[in-house]
Amino acid sequence: MIWAIATKPIVRLNPGRGVKIPRTLITDFLHSCEKFAGSTAVEVEGETTTYQQLADRAKSFAVTVNKAATLTEVPLTAVLGYRSQTTYAGVLGALMAGHGYVPLNPTFPIARTKLMLERSMCRSVIVDTRSEPQLEKLLSGISLPLVIICPDHNDVTELAKQLPSHHVIGAADLADAGEWKPPQIDVNSIAYLLFTSGSTGQPKGVIVSHANVLHYVDYVTKRYGIESSDRMSQTFDLTFDLSAHDLFVTWSSGARLCVPNQKQMIKPGVFINEARLTAWFSVPSTAIFMRRLGELKAGSYPRLRLSLFCGEALPIEVVRDWSLAAPNSVIENIYGPTELTIGCTAYRWHNQTSPVDCEQGIVPIGEPFENMEALIVDEDLREVPVGHEGELLMTGPQLGQGYWRDEERTRSAFISVPGREGIYYRTGDRVRRSASDRPLTYLGRLDNQVKVLGHRVEIGEVEAVARRLSGVDGVVAIPWPNMTNADRIELFLEVDQFDPEPLLKQMKEQLPHYMIPRKIRTLSRLPLNANGKYDRRALRNMLAEN
Repeated sequence: MIWAIATKPIVRLNPGRGVKIPRTLITDFLHSCEKFAGSTAVEVEGETTTYQQLADRAKSFAVTVNKAATLTEVPLTAVLGYRSQTTYAGVLGALMAGHGYVPLNPTFPIARTKLMLERSMCRSVIVDTRSEPQLEKLLSGISLPLVIICPDHNDVTELAKQLPSHHVIGAADLADAGEWKPPQIDVNSIAYLLFTSGSTGQPKGVIVSHANVLHYVDYVTKRYGIESSDRMSQTFDLTFDLSAHDLFVTWSSGARLCVPNQKQMIKPGVFINEARLTAWFSVPSTAIFMRRLGELKAGSYPRLRLSLFCGEALPIEVVRDWSLAAPNSVIENIYGPTELTIGCTAYRWHNQTSPVDCEQGIVPIGEPFENMEALIVDEDLREVPVGHEGELLMTGPQLGQGYWRDEERTRSAFISVPGREGIYYRTGDRVRRSASDRPLTYLGRLDNQVKVLGHRVEIGEVEAVARRLSGVDGVVAIPWPNMTNADRIELFLEVDQFDPEPLLKQMKEQLPHYMIPRKIRTLSRLPLNANGKYDRRALRNMLAEN
Protein backbone atom coordinates (compact mmCIF):
# COMPACT_ATOMS: atom_id res chain seq x y z
CA MET A 1 0.00 0.00 0.00
CA ILE A 2 1.37 3.42 -0.96
CA TRP A 3 -0.06 6.62 0.44
CA ALA A 4 -0.29 9.38 -2.17
CA ILE A 5 0.60 12.80 -0.79
CA ALA A 6 -1.28 15.76 -2.23
CA THR A 7 1.02 18.50 -3.46
CA LYS A 8 0.69 21.88 -5.08
CA PRO A 9 1.14 21.82 -8.87
CA ILE A 10 4.69 23.12 -8.82
CA VAL A 11 6.38 23.73 -12.15
CA ARG A 12 9.80 24.93 -13.15
CA LEU A 13 11.14 26.09 -16.48
CA ASN A 14 13.22 23.45 -18.22
CA PRO A 15 16.55 25.22 -18.91
CA GLY A 16 17.20 25.84 -22.58
CA ARG A 17 13.85 24.56 -23.84
CA GLY A 18 11.28 26.95 -22.44
CA VAL A 19 9.08 24.03 -21.45
CA LYS A 20 7.38 23.90 -18.08
CA ILE A 21 7.90 20.60 -16.30
CA PRO A 22 6.84 19.49 -12.80
CA ARG A 23 9.24 20.53 -10.09
CA THR A 24 11.32 17.67 -8.66
CA LEU A 25 14.64 17.27 -6.87
CA ILE A 26 16.27 17.16 -10.31
CA THR A 27 14.75 20.42 -11.55
CA ASP A 28 15.98 22.09 -8.36
CA PHE A 29 19.51 20.80 -8.98
CA LEU A 30 19.44 21.86 -12.64
CA HIS A 31 18.20 25.31 -11.68
CA SER A 32 21.26 25.67 -9.43
CA CYS A 33 23.42 24.28 -12.22
CA GLU A 34 22.13 26.98 -14.56
CA LYS A 35 22.87 29.76 -12.04
CA PHE A 36 26.09 28.40 -10.55
CA ALA A 37 27.56 26.19 -13.28
CA GLY A 38 31.18 26.92 -12.37
CA SER A 39 30.71 26.84 -8.60
CA THR A 40 31.73 23.81 -6.53
CA ALA A 41 28.85 21.43 -5.88
CA VAL A 42 30.77 18.83 -3.90
CA GLU A 43 34.23 18.60 -2.36
CA VAL A 44 35.68 15.23 -1.34
CA GLU A 45 39.19 15.01 0.13
CA GLY A 46 40.25 18.21 -1.60
CA GLU A 47 38.84 17.17 -4.99
CA THR A 48 36.15 19.57 -6.19
CA THR A 49 33.43 19.04 -8.76
CA THR A 50 31.47 21.95 -10.20
CA TYR A 51 27.72 21.96 -10.67
CA GLN A 52 28.19 21.61 -14.43
CA GLN A 53 30.64 18.73 -14.10
CA LEU A 54 28.37 16.93 -11.63
CA ALA A 55 25.36 17.44 -13.89
CA ASP A 56 27.18 16.12 -16.96
CA ARG A 57 28.38 13.02 -15.14
CA ALA A 58 24.94 12.36 -13.66
CA LYS A 59 23.29 12.75 -17.07
CA SER A 60 25.74 10.26 -18.55
CA PHE A 61 24.86 7.75 -15.83
CA ALA A 62 21.14 8.37 -16.39
CA VAL A 63 21.26 7.77 -20.14
CA THR A 64 23.36 4.64 -19.60
CA VAL A 65 20.86 3.27 -17.08
CA ASN A 66 17.88 3.93 -19.33
CA LYS A 67 19.55 2.36 -22.35
CA ALA A 68 20.74 -0.78 -20.59
CA ALA A 69 18.37 -1.56 -17.73
CA THR A 70 15.06 -3.38 -18.00
CA LEU A 71 12.07 -1.12 -17.41
CA THR A 72 10.12 -2.03 -14.28
CA GLU A 73 6.81 -0.87 -12.81
CA VAL A 74 8.61 1.08 -10.05
CA PRO A 75 12.01 2.06 -11.47
CA LEU A 76 14.80 2.05 -8.89
CA THR A 77 18.57 2.24 -9.18
CA ALA A 78 20.91 1.26 -6.37
CA VAL A 79 24.01 3.30 -5.55
CA LEU A 80 26.79 1.27 -3.90
CA GLY A 81 29.40 3.78 -2.83
CA TYR A 82 30.94 5.63 0.06
CA ARG A 83 31.82 9.33 0.23
CA SER A 84 33.10 9.53 -3.34
CA GLN A 85 32.43 11.80 -6.30
CA THR A 86 30.95 8.80 -8.11
CA THR A 87 28.53 8.15 -5.26
CA TYR A 88 27.04 11.66 -5.40
CA ALA A 89 26.87 11.64 -9.18
CA GLY A 90 25.22 8.22 -8.89
CA VAL A 91 22.42 9.56 -6.70
CA LEU A 92 21.71 12.34 -9.18
CA GLY A 93 22.11 9.93 -12.10
CA ALA A 94 19.44 7.64 -10.71
CA LEU A 95 17.07 10.58 -10.25
CA MET A 96 17.87 11.96 -13.72
CA ALA A 97 16.96 8.56 -15.16
CA GLY A 98 13.51 9.04 -13.63
CA HIS A 99 14.30 6.43 -10.97
CA GLY A 100 14.29 6.50 -7.22
CA TYR A 101 17.67 5.78 -5.68
CA VAL A 102 18.42 3.03 -3.19
CA PRO A 103 21.59 3.75 -1.16
CA LEU A 104 23.74 0.73 -0.33
CA ASN A 105 26.62 1.05 2.11
CA PRO A 106 29.88 -0.83 1.44
CA THR A 107 30.74 -0.59 5.16
CA PHE A 108 27.72 -2.77 6.00
CA PRO A 109 28.00 -6.56 6.16
CA ILE A 110 27.63 -7.85 2.61
CA ALA A 111 24.78 -10.15 3.65
CA ARG A 112 22.74 -7.14 4.79
CA THR A 113 23.51 -5.18 1.63
CA LYS A 114 22.51 -8.18 -0.45
CA LEU A 115 19.20 -8.43 1.36
CA MET A 116 18.48 -4.75 0.64
CA LEU A 117 19.42 -5.12 -3.02
CA GLU A 118 17.21 -8.20 -3.45
CA ARG A 119 14.24 -6.67 -1.64
CA SER A 120 14.43 -3.43 -3.62
CA MET A 121 14.28 -5.36 -6.91
CA CYS A 122 16.61 -2.83 -8.53
CA ARG A 123 17.67 -3.67 -12.08
CA SER A 124 20.70 -1.35 -12.11
CA VAL A 125 23.52 -0.54 -9.68
CA ILE A 126 26.04 2.32 -9.86
CA VAL A 127 29.28 1.34 -8.08
CA ASP A 128 32.33 3.34 -7.01
CA THR A 129 35.93 2.08 -6.92
CA ARG A 130 35.96 1.25 -3.22
CA SER A 131 32.90 -0.97 -3.55
CA GLU A 132 33.89 -2.95 -6.65
CA PRO A 133 35.70 -5.71 -4.69
CA GLN A 134 32.41 -6.58 -2.98
CA LEU A 135 30.51 -7.23 -6.19
CA GLU A 136 31.37 -10.90 -6.72
CA LYS A 137 30.23 -11.90 -3.24
CA LEU A 138 27.32 -9.46 -3.22
CA LEU A 139 25.86 -10.72 -6.49
CA SER A 140 26.51 -14.40 -5.80
CA GLY A 141 23.23 -16.26 -6.11
CA ILE A 142 21.33 -13.31 -7.59
CA SER A 143 19.92 -14.76 -10.79
CA LEU A 144 18.08 -11.63 -11.90
CA PRO A 145 20.30 -9.98 -14.56
CA LEU A 146 21.47 -6.58 -13.38
CA VAL A 147 23.17 -3.65 -15.08
CA ILE A 148 26.35 -2.90 -13.10
CA ILE A 149 27.84 0.51 -13.90
CA CYS A 150 31.45 0.98 -12.78
CA PRO A 151 32.27 4.47 -14.06
CA ASP A 152 35.67 4.73 -12.38
CA HIS A 153 37.31 2.17 -14.72
CA ASN A 154 37.58 2.11 -18.50
CA ASP A 155 38.36 -1.60 -18.78
CA VAL A 156 35.95 -3.83 -16.87
CA THR A 157 36.77 -7.03 -18.76
CA GLU A 158 38.01 -8.94 -15.71
CA LEU A 159 35.10 -7.80 -13.59
CA ALA A 160 32.66 -8.84 -16.29
CA LYS A 161 34.20 -12.34 -16.28
CA GLN A 162 33.53 -12.58 -12.55
CA LEU A 163 29.90 -11.58 -13.09
CA PRO A 164 28.76 -13.52 -16.17
CA SER A 165 25.05 -13.22 -15.33
CA HIS A 166 25.16 -9.44 -15.33
CA HIS A 167 25.87 -6.61 -17.76
CA VAL A 168 28.94 -4.72 -16.56
CA ILE A 169 29.57 -1.27 -18.02
CA GLY A 170 32.78 0.71 -17.55
CA ALA A 171 33.68 4.34 -18.20
CA ALA A 172 34.54 3.68 -21.85
CA ASP A 173 30.99 2.53 -22.57
CA LEU A 174 29.08 5.26 -20.74
CA ALA A 175 26.53 7.16 -22.82
CA ASP A 176 27.10 10.77 -23.77
CA ALA A 177 25.56 13.31 -21.41
CA GLY A 178 24.25 15.24 -24.42
CA GLU A 179 21.75 12.47 -25.08
CA TRP A 180 19.95 13.10 -21.80
CA LYS A 181 16.36 14.32 -21.93
CA PRO A 182 14.33 15.31 -18.87
CA PRO A 183 12.15 12.36 -17.81
CA GLN A 184 8.52 12.81 -16.91
CA ILE A 185 8.54 12.43 -13.13
CA ASP A 186 5.46 12.60 -10.95
CA VAL A 187 6.19 14.55 -7.77
CA ASN A 188 4.59 11.73 -5.80
CA SER A 189 6.91 9.12 -7.29
CA ILE A 190 9.74 7.62 -5.24
CA ALA A 191 12.77 9.83 -4.68
CA TYR A 192 14.51 7.26 -2.51
CA LEU A 193 13.88 3.90 -0.90
CA LEU A 194 15.77 3.69 2.36
CA PHE A 195 16.07 0.57 4.48
CA THR A 196 15.99 1.00 8.25
CA SER A 197 16.20 -1.48 11.09
CA GLY A 198 13.06 -3.48 11.68
CA SER A 199 11.86 -5.00 14.94
CA THR A 200 11.81 -8.44 13.27
CA GLY A 201 15.52 -8.23 12.49
CA GLN A 202 14.77 -7.69 8.80
CA PRO A 203 15.35 -4.17 7.38
CA LYS A 204 12.19 -2.35 6.29
CA GLY A 205 12.14 -0.15 3.21
CA VAL A 206 10.71 3.34 3.73
CA ILE A 207 9.29 5.02 0.61
CA VAL A 208 9.90 8.78 0.36
CA SER A 209 8.66 10.85 -2.58
CA HIS A 210 9.97 13.92 -4.37
CA ALA A 211 7.05 15.88 -2.88
CA ASN A 212 8.00 14.78 0.64
CA VAL A 213 11.60 15.94 0.25
CA LEU A 214 10.70 19.17 -1.55
CA HIS A 215 8.49 20.28 1.33
CA TYR A 216 11.36 19.66 3.75
CA VAL A 217 13.88 21.43 1.51
CA ASP A 218 11.66 24.46 1.04
CA TYR A 219 10.94 24.84 4.73
CA VAL A 220 14.46 24.45 6.08
CA THR A 221 15.99 26.56 3.30
CA LYS A 222 13.70 29.39 4.32
CA ARG A 223 14.04 28.75 8.06
CA TYR A 224 17.84 28.76 8.00
CA GLY A 225 18.42 31.16 5.12
CA ILE A 226 20.59 28.75 3.11
CA GLU A 227 22.48 30.56 0.33
CA SER A 228 24.93 29.72 -2.44
CA SER A 229 27.79 31.02 -0.28
CA ASP A 230 27.20 28.36 2.38
CA ARG A 231 29.59 25.45 2.90
CA MET A 232 27.56 22.52 4.22
CA SER A 233 28.78 19.44 6.08
CA GLN A 234 28.01 15.90 4.90
CA THR A 235 28.50 13.74 7.99
CA PHE A 236 25.73 11.18 7.39
CA ASP A 237 26.12 8.00 5.37
CA LEU A 238 23.66 7.85 2.47
CA THR A 239 21.88 4.93 4.17
CA PHE A 240 20.87 7.41 6.91
CA ASP A 241 17.97 9.59 5.73
CA LEU A 242 19.49 12.74 7.23
CA SER A 243 21.95 12.61 4.32
CA ALA A 244 19.08 13.76 2.09
CA HIS A 245 19.21 17.09 3.96
CA ASP A 246 22.92 17.38 3.22
CA LEU A 247 22.52 16.73 -0.50
CA PHE A 248 19.29 18.38 -1.52
CA VAL A 249 19.26 21.42 0.76
CA THR A 250 22.79 22.16 -0.44
CA TRP A 251 22.19 21.61 -4.14
CA SER A 252 18.83 23.40 -4.28
CA SER A 253 20.61 26.56 -3.09
CA GLY A 254 23.79 26.32 -5.15
CA ALA A 255 25.88 25.81 -2.00
CA ARG A 256 28.97 23.60 -1.51
CA LEU A 257 28.74 20.09 -0.04
CA CYS A 258 31.87 19.37 2.03
CA VAL A 259 32.45 15.65 2.59
CA PRO A 260 34.77 14.38 5.35
CA ASN A 261 36.44 11.02 4.99
CA GLN A 262 36.53 8.46 7.79
CA LYS A 263 39.83 9.80 9.13
CA GLN A 264 38.49 13.36 9.26
CA MET A 265 35.39 12.21 11.11
CA ILE A 266 37.64 11.03 13.96
CA LYS A 267 38.51 14.71 14.55
CA PRO A 268 35.45 16.57 13.29
CA GLY A 269 36.55 19.86 14.83
CA VAL A 270 39.61 19.96 12.60
CA PHE A 271 37.41 19.23 9.59
CA ILE A 272 35.00 22.06 10.46
CA ASN A 273 37.82 24.59 10.30
CA GLU A 274 39.78 23.09 7.41
CA ALA A 275 36.64 22.91 5.26
CA ARG A 276 35.64 26.44 6.41
CA LEU A 277 32.12 25.21 7.10
CA THR A 278 29.28 27.64 7.67
CA ALA A 279 26.68 24.94 8.43
CA TRP A 280 27.08 21.77 10.50
CA PHE A 281 24.66 18.85 10.83
CA SER A 282 25.32 15.66 12.80
CA VAL A 283 23.97 13.27 15.39
CA PRO A 284 24.49 14.44 19.00
CA SER A 285 26.91 11.55 19.58
CA THR A 286 29.44 13.36 17.39
CA ALA A 287 29.17 16.49 19.52
CA ILE A 288 29.45 14.41 22.70
CA PHE A 289 32.62 12.83 21.33
CA MET A 290 34.01 16.26 20.40
CA ARG A 291 33.32 17.56 23.91
CA ARG A 292 35.17 14.63 25.40
CA LEU A 293 38.13 15.25 23.09
CA GLY A 294 38.27 18.87 24.21
CA GLU A 295 37.15 20.12 20.78
CA LEU A 296 34.43 22.43 22.16
CA LYS A 297 36.70 25.14 23.53
CA ALA A 298 35.27 28.64 23.46
CA GLY A 299 35.54 30.32 20.06
CA SER A 300 36.78 27.22 18.24
CA TYR A 301 34.39 27.55 15.27
CA PRO A 302 33.71 31.23 14.56
CA ARG A 303 32.72 30.60 10.91
CA LEU A 304 29.76 28.39 11.80
CA ARG A 305 26.47 30.27 11.48
CA LEU A 306 24.22 27.19 11.70
CA SER A 307 24.53 24.03 13.82
CA LEU A 308 21.89 21.31 13.58
CA PHE A 309 21.57 18.07 15.54
CA CYS A 310 19.19 15.19 14.93
CA GLY A 311 18.84 11.44 15.36
CA GLU A 312 18.98 11.02 19.13
CA ALA A 313 18.58 12.93 22.40
CA LEU A 314 20.71 16.10 22.71
CA PRO A 315 22.09 16.68 26.26
CA ILE A 316 22.00 20.20 27.72
CA GLU A 317 25.69 20.22 28.66
CA VAL A 318 26.73 19.46 25.10
CA VAL A 319 24.63 22.19 23.49
CA ARG A 320 25.84 24.72 26.08
CA ASP A 321 29.46 23.98 25.25
CA TRP A 322 28.73 23.97 21.52
CA SER A 323 27.23 27.46 21.81
CA LEU A 324 30.49 28.66 23.33
CA ALA A 325 32.60 26.90 20.69
CA ALA A 326 30.48 28.31 17.86
CA PRO A 327 29.49 31.73 19.25
CA ASN A 328 28.06 33.01 15.95
CA SER A 329 25.91 29.96 15.27
CA VAL A 330 22.20 29.33 15.54
CA ILE A 331 21.76 25.92 17.19
CA GLU A 332 18.70 23.76 16.64
CA ASN A 333 17.64 20.31 17.73
CA ILE A 334 15.67 18.58 14.96
CA TYR A 335 13.44 15.56 15.39
CA GLY A 336 12.09 13.26 12.72
CA PRO A 337 11.72 9.56 11.87
CA THR A 338 12.60 8.40 8.36
CA GLU A 339 8.88 7.89 7.72
CA LEU A 340 8.32 11.65 8.15
CA THR A 341 11.13 12.68 5.78
CA ILE A 342 14.37 13.73 7.43
CA GLY A 343 13.03 16.08 10.14
CA CYS A 344 9.60 17.38 11.09
CA THR A 345 10.01 19.40 14.33
CA ALA A 346 12.70 21.77 15.54
CA TYR A 347 13.75 23.62 18.68
CA ARG A 348 16.05 26.64 18.72
CA TRP A 349 18.46 26.77 21.65
CA HIS A 350 18.87 29.95 23.75
CA ASN A 351 21.37 29.76 26.61
CA GLN A 352 19.35 31.99 28.91
CA THR A 353 15.82 30.65 28.43
CA SER A 354 16.08 27.11 27.07
CA PRO A 355 17.16 25.22 30.23
CA VAL A 356 13.70 25.60 31.78
CA ASP A 357 12.18 23.92 28.71
CA CYS A 358 14.32 20.79 29.11
CA GLU A 359 13.32 17.51 30.73
CA GLN A 360 15.70 14.81 31.99
CA GLY A 361 18.63 16.95 30.91
CA ILE A 362 17.59 16.71 27.24
CA VAL A 363 16.89 19.55 24.80
CA PRO A 364 13.24 19.69 23.60
CA ILE A 365 12.23 18.68 20.08
CA GLY A 366 10.25 21.89 19.69
CA GLU A 367 7.41 22.58 17.26
CA PRO A 368 6.22 20.94 14.04
CA PHE A 369 7.44 22.26 10.71
CA GLU A 370 5.07 24.34 8.61
CA ASN A 371 1.96 22.35 7.59
CA MET A 372 3.00 19.38 9.73
CA GLU A 373 0.63 18.41 12.53
CA ALA A 374 1.53 16.77 15.84
CA LEU A 375 -0.92 14.84 17.98
CA ILE A 376 -0.17 13.31 21.39
CA VAL A 377 -2.39 10.32 22.17
CA ASP A 378 -2.92 7.59 24.74
CA GLU A 379 -2.89 3.89 23.96
CA ASP A 380 -6.48 4.16 22.66
CA LEU A 381 -5.47 6.92 20.22
CA ARG A 382 -7.33 9.58 22.20
CA GLU A 383 -5.66 12.98 22.48
CA VAL A 384 -4.20 13.52 25.94
CA PRO A 385 -4.61 16.79 27.89
CA VAL A 386 -1.79 19.33 27.90
CA GLY A 387 0.82 18.32 30.46
CA HIS A 388 0.25 14.60 29.98
CA GLU A 389 2.62 12.32 28.15
CA GLY A 390 1.65 10.08 25.28
CA GLU A 391 2.68 8.73 21.90
CA LEU A 392 3.47 11.27 19.19
CA LEU A 393 1.51 10.92 15.95
CA MET A 394 2.23 13.17 13.00
CA THR A 395 0.85 13.93 9.57
CA GLY A 396 1.35 16.42 6.77
CA PRO A 397 3.11 16.79 3.43
CA GLN A 398 6.25 15.03 4.67
CA LEU A 399 4.37 11.86 5.56
CA GLY A 400 6.11 9.03 3.70
CA GLN A 401 4.35 6.56 1.44
CA GLY A 402 4.59 3.52 3.65
CA TYR A 403 6.84 0.46 3.63
CA TRP A 404 8.09 -1.15 0.46
CA ARG A 405 5.99 -4.21 -0.43
CA ASP A 406 4.77 -4.57 3.15
CA GLU A 407 1.09 -3.68 3.45
CA GLU A 408 0.70 -5.20 6.91
CA ARG A 409 3.47 -3.08 8.40
CA THR A 410 2.20 -0.01 6.57
CA ARG A 411 -1.32 -0.45 7.93
CA SER A 412 -0.05 -0.79 11.50
CA ALA A 413 2.16 2.33 11.39
CA PHE A 414 0.24 4.65 9.05
CA ILE A 415 -3.18 4.90 10.64
CA SER A 416 -6.50 6.73 10.72
CA VAL A 417 -7.37 8.51 13.97
CA PRO A 418 -11.03 8.54 15.04
CA GLY A 419 -12.57 11.96 14.53
CA ARG A 420 -9.69 13.27 12.39
CA GLU A 421 -9.06 13.40 8.68
CA GLY A 422 -6.07 11.96 6.88
CA ILE A 423 -3.40 9.43 7.75
CA TYR A 424 -1.07 9.75 10.76
CA TYR A 425 2.25 8.05 11.39
CA ARG A 426 2.75 6.38 14.77
CA THR A 427 6.26 7.38 15.81
CA GLY A 428 6.48 5.11 18.85
CA ASP A 429 8.02 8.05 20.73
CA ARG A 430 6.80 9.32 24.09
CA VAL A 431 6.47 13.10 24.30
CA ARG A 432 4.84 15.76 26.44
CA ARG A 433 3.91 19.40 26.15
CA SER A 434 4.09 20.74 29.70
CA ALA A 435 1.92 23.78 28.90
CA SER A 436 0.14 25.08 25.82
CA ASP A 437 2.90 27.61 25.20
CA ARG A 438 5.79 25.21 25.84
CA PRO A 439 7.66 23.05 23.32
CA LEU A 440 7.33 19.32 22.80
CA THR A 441 9.79 17.38 24.93
CA TYR A 442 11.06 13.91 24.09
CA LEU A 443 10.74 11.38 26.90
CA GLY A 444 11.97 8.22 25.17
CA ARG A 445 10.73 5.34 23.09
CA LEU A 446 7.59 3.49 24.05
CA ASP A 447 9.65 0.33 23.76
CA ASN A 448 12.23 1.80 26.15
CA GLN A 449 9.71 1.38 28.92
CA VAL A 450 10.79 -1.97 30.27
CA LYS A 451 9.92 -4.17 33.20
CA VAL A 452 12.68 -4.61 35.78
CA LEU A 453 11.79 -7.02 38.57
CA GLY A 454 8.15 -6.38 37.69
CA HIS A 455 8.45 -2.59 37.89
CA ARG A 456 7.91 -0.37 34.84
CA VAL A 457 11.12 1.58 34.18
CA GLU A 458 11.92 4.30 31.66
CA ILE A 459 15.51 3.66 30.59
CA GLY A 460 15.90 7.31 29.59
CA GLU A 461 15.36 8.37 33.20
CA VAL A 462 18.18 6.11 34.42
CA GLU A 463 20.47 7.53 31.74
CA ALA A 464 19.49 11.13 32.53
CA VAL A 465 20.26 10.73 36.25
CA ALA A 466 23.58 9.02 35.52
CA ARG A 467 24.52 11.71 33.01
CA ARG A 468 23.71 14.52 35.44
CA LEU A 469 25.47 13.01 38.43
CA SER A 470 28.58 11.78 36.61
CA GLY A 471 29.12 14.70 34.24
CA VAL A 472 29.68 12.14 31.49
CA ASP A 473 27.74 12.73 28.27
CA GLY A 474 28.04 9.25 26.78
CA VAL A 475 25.69 7.12 28.89
CA VAL A 476 23.74 4.00 27.87
CA ALA A 477 21.60 1.86 30.17
CA ILE A 478 20.82 -1.71 29.11
CA PRO A 479 18.06 -3.80 30.72
CA TRP A 480 19.29 -7.37 31.21
CA PRO A 481 18.78 -10.11 30.20
CA ASN A 482 15.89 -8.88 28.02
CA MET A 483 13.66 -5.87 27.45
CA THR A 484 10.38 -7.35 28.66
CA ASN A 485 11.42 -9.05 31.88
CA ALA A 486 14.77 -7.77 33.09
CA ASP A 487 16.18 -8.52 36.51
CA ARG A 488 18.74 -5.73 36.47
CA ILE A 489 20.15 -2.74 34.61
CA GLU A 490 23.71 -2.53 33.31
CA LEU A 491 25.18 0.94 32.75
CA PHE A 492 27.89 1.93 30.26
CA LEU A 493 29.83 5.21 30.41
CA GLU A 494 32.04 6.61 27.67
CA VAL A 495 35.06 7.70 29.68
CA ASP A 496 38.71 6.70 30.04
CA GLN A 497 39.03 6.64 33.82
CA PHE A 498 36.18 6.69 36.29
CA ASP A 499 35.45 5.45 39.81
CA PRO A 500 31.88 4.08 39.70
CA GLU A 501 31.33 3.77 43.45
CA PRO A 502 30.50 7.44 44.18
CA LEU A 503 28.07 7.47 41.23
CA LEU A 504 26.32 4.32 42.44
CA LYS A 505 26.00 5.83 45.92
CA GLN A 506 24.47 9.03 44.53
CA MET A 507 22.07 7.11 42.27
CA LYS A 508 20.87 5.09 45.24
CA GLU A 509 19.91 8.36 46.89
CA GLN A 510 17.75 9.41 43.93
CA LEU A 511 16.32 6.28 42.34
CA PRO A 512 14.37 3.24 43.65
CA HIS A 513 16.38 0.08 44.10
CA TYR A 514 15.16 -1.60 40.91
CA MET A 515 16.49 1.33 38.80
CA ILE A 516 19.99 1.21 40.26
CA PRO A 517 22.52 -0.32 37.84
CA ARG A 518 23.93 -3.63 38.97
CA LYS A 519 27.26 -2.66 37.51
CA ILE A 520 28.80 0.38 35.83
CA ARG A 521 31.17 -0.37 32.97
CA THR A 522 33.43 2.13 31.24
CA LEU A 523 34.60 2.18 27.63
CA SER A 524 36.91 4.71 26.05
CA ARG A 525 34.50 4.81 23.11
CA LEU A 526 30.95 3.47 23.07
CA PRO A 527 30.19 1.51 19.90
CA LEU A 528 28.23 3.36 17.23
CA ASN A 529 25.89 1.91 14.63
CA ALA A 530 26.01 2.79 10.94
CA ASN A 531 24.08 6.00 11.57
CA GLY A 532 26.46 7.24 14.25
CA LYS A 533 24.10 6.53 17.15
CA TYR A 534 25.03 4.50 20.20
CA ASP A 535 24.77 0.83 19.28
CA ARG A 536 22.70 -0.76 22.04
CA ARG A 537 22.68 -4.12 20.29
CA ALA A 538 26.49 -4.23 20.30
CA LEU A 539 26.49 -3.47 24.02
CA ARG A 540 23.97 -6.25 24.65
CA ASN A 541 26.21 -8.64 22.69
CA MET A 542 29.14 -7.52 24.83
CA LEU A 543 27.19 -8.37 27.97
CA ALA A 544 26.22 -11.75 26.52
CA GLU A 545 29.85 -12.58 25.75
CA ASN A 546 30.86 -11.71 29.30
